[in-house]
Amino acid sequence: MVRWAAFSSALVPVVLLVCGSSVGGALGTAVGLAAVTTACRALLRQSERGQARLAGEQVSPHRGRHSRTGTGAHRGGRHPHQRGETARSQA
Repeated sequence: MVRWAAFSSALVPVVLLVCGSSVGGALGTAVGLAAVTTACRALLRQSERGQARLAGEQVSPHRGRHSRTGTGAHRGGRHPHQRGETARSQA
């Protein structure tokens, strides 16, 4: 992407000169395009760093409905003693 930006920053002033624009105008255009390209590169890098930081902070993604996230009987499953039954009455 940077190569295309450098190519276009060099090509546009050349085309302006070929089409009859002044050297000062072409030079000003080249400087302006270089400034815009530099600003866009800086913003892109900042955005990529922020995205990488957010991706690193995620602890665990959503695993779906039936995946195991807990251990043993503490996962929230149904227990026999929930409806008034005790362990003694089942034995």
